Amino acid sequence: MPRRFASQVHVTVSRLLRSRFIEQPPAWFDAVMQYPPIPTPARAPPNRTLFDSKERTNQQKKSAAKHGGWHRPEAQEVTYLEDRVRRQFFKDHPFEAFRSRTLVESNVELEDTHAVSGENWSRLEQRTRNPSPEDAVKFAVNLHQHHDQPLAIAYKAAVTQFRALRSEHQIANAFAAQEAEFYGAQFGPREVELGFEQEREAIKSFLPTVQAAARHSNKLPWAAVWSMPGAPPPPEQWTRGEEYMQKLEKGVRPSYSPDLAGGSSFETPPAIEQAAEPAAVTADPVQAVVEPVVQTQTV
Repeated sequence: MPRRFASQVHVTVSRLLRSRFIEQPPAWFDAVMQYPPIPTPARAPPNRTLFDSKERTNQQKKSAAKHGGWHRPEAQEVTYLEDRVRRQFFKDHPFEAFRSRTLVESNVELEDTHAVSGENWSRLEQRTRNPSPEDAVKFAVNLHQHHDQPLAIAYKAAVTQFRALRSEHQIANAFAAQEAEFYGAQFGPREVELGFEQEREAIKSFLPTVQAAARHSNKLPWAAVWSMPGAPPPPEQWTRGEEYMQKLEKGVRPSYSPDLAGGSSFETPPAIEQAAEPAAVTADPVQAVVEPVVQTQTV
C-alpha cells in the first residue's frame, strides 16, 4: 500500500470520489476542502546550473539509477572550476604562496572586467608582463571555456607562459639592479642579510653567559688545560728517516702526548716503565722486534 501523507488525504478522497470508488464524501470533507492544510515543503532542492555545482562521478550516477533517482535531501557542495585549477597551480608552485601581497582593500568597488577577455585573450602577456598566480588561473579557465581546449592542455599552456614571463621579469630586475649599482645607487640590506645580523646579535647576547660558565669550569679541581709543546721546525729537505734512526740509536724516546700546562704531570707506575724501556739496537731488525716481547714476558 502506498504511503499516505496527512496533508494530502483530502486530495486522495477527492480523486476517489471522481472515480466513484467512494459514493458518499466523509463528514469532514467539505470543511477540509474549504480550509486545506499547509503543504509540506519540497524535498528535492531546486535545479542548479553546472557553473557552481560539482560534477557527478560514474559511481554516483549508477547509485542514483539503482535507487530510482532518489537521494537524501541535503545541501549541495558549491564548487568552482577556478578552485580546482588554483589548487593544482599552488601544488606545482608552492613558493608562489610566500610572495608578499597587500591584503588591505583601498577600493571597495568590484573591479571592472578587463578589456582583453573571452576569445580575444589568447596570450597571457596581453594583460600584464608580470603575471600573478591569479592571472595564470584565470587564463587557464579562459582557454578552457572560450577556446574549447581540454583543461589539462589549457593549464599546461597557462603555466608555460606564466613561467616564461616570470623569468623575463626576474632577469630584467637583476640587470636593472646591476645598472643602478654601476651608476652609484646604494641599496639597503636584503632579507637574508638582516637575518644574519639578527643571528649575530643573538650570539653576542649569549657570549657573557658562555664566558662565565667557562671561567667557572676552569676553577674546578679536575679541570685540566692541555697545550701542545713547541714542536721543532720541519727539516728543509727530506732525510729519508736518517734523523729518526739516529735518535733511536741514541736511545731518545719519541713522545707524542702533549704536556699539561702549569707543570703538572702524571706518574707512571714502575712496572709499566720497566716494560716500556726501548730494546737494544741490533743489526737484525727481526731480533729487535722479538726482544721487547720476550723481555715483557719475563717480567
